[in-house]
Amino acid sequence: MKLTYMVSAAALGLATATAAFAAEDSSEPIVIPIHNWSSQIVMSNVVGQMYEMMGNNVEYVTTDSQAVYESVRLGDVALELEVWEGAFGASFRTALEKGGLHDAGDHDAVTREDWWYPMWTKDACPGLPSWEALNDCAEIFATAETGDKGMFLDGPVDWLKHGKERAEALDLNYVVKNAGSAAALWAHIGAAESDKTPVLVFNWTPNFAEAVWPGEFVEFPEWEDGCDTDPAKGPNPDALYDCGNPADGYLKKAAWDGMKDKWPNAYEVLTKVSFTNAQIAEMAKLVDIDEYEPEVAAEIWLEENEDVWKAWMPEGES
Repeated sequence: MKLTYMVSAAALGLATATAAFAAEDSSEPIVIPIHNWSSQIVMSNVVGQMYEMMGNNVEYVTTDSQAVYESVRLGDVALELEVWEGAFGASFRTALEKGGLHDAGDHDAVTREDWWYPMWTKDACPGLPSWEALNDCAEIFATAETGDKGMFLDGPVDWLKHGKERAEALDLNYVVKNAGSAAALWAHIGAAESDKTPVLVFNWTPNFAEAVWPGEFVEFPEWEDGCDTDPAKGPNPDALYDCGNPADGYLKKAAWDGMKDKWPNAYEVLTKVSFTNAQIAEMAKLVDIDEYEPEVAAEIWLEENEDVWKAWMPEGES
């Protein structure tokens, strides 16, 4: 059952206390983009609710997770809270080169995004996690739709994970299909769990899944800078994307260049915000397992983690 949960009285008191400080910020709404995975939505609501406590106006808009960097650059949205190196590094770098947005600092979290399997799959393909075992085991991942080829369920198309290019570059005997959402990935794993059907899916850390389904990432050829732009990088001299994704990728924040002048107090808070792997996994769990709506999950997280977020608020206001 989904429960209603309210921000604590202490947090509401903080809203009044910070109102005067936030007067320097523009009264125009700070536009925060929302994407299609739980941690980003909850995190965006957490920061948005912090801004509202400071007296700011906030608006949320659903935005494509690749196109958002152009939106930030143009000032259509003020910021982006989850810049994953593996998924969005190229789009982020392209926008940086054009100008108009900047790196607003890293989270403490370290990220990884790649092909993944639950541990029961390794029992059926003991050569894992080496990528070279995938072709030897392709038949155990085959479906009626893929014939004698294995099936890999990649992330949504707009995440641009390049699973098809990876399979072609490394000559993998697999059909790559795209999930419609993060929820579809979890449903695929959950459906395989009852009879321990071997599955390969796109997964990432941090998220709640690692606590629910212990598993491992496939170990592809180690990432080299330029593997996505220079065919000479990686083991196949004629192809891009023949490397794994970074095993210790960054998780950054991005900001519109005009944010620091238009909403200086909110911008200061943004530069201080830094979530850990465990905190991000907790946010995702509140939605994906506990089934709270994202805005309620944000309220719960704020209630239970005052010692964390108050340290990010303007000095003297926490």
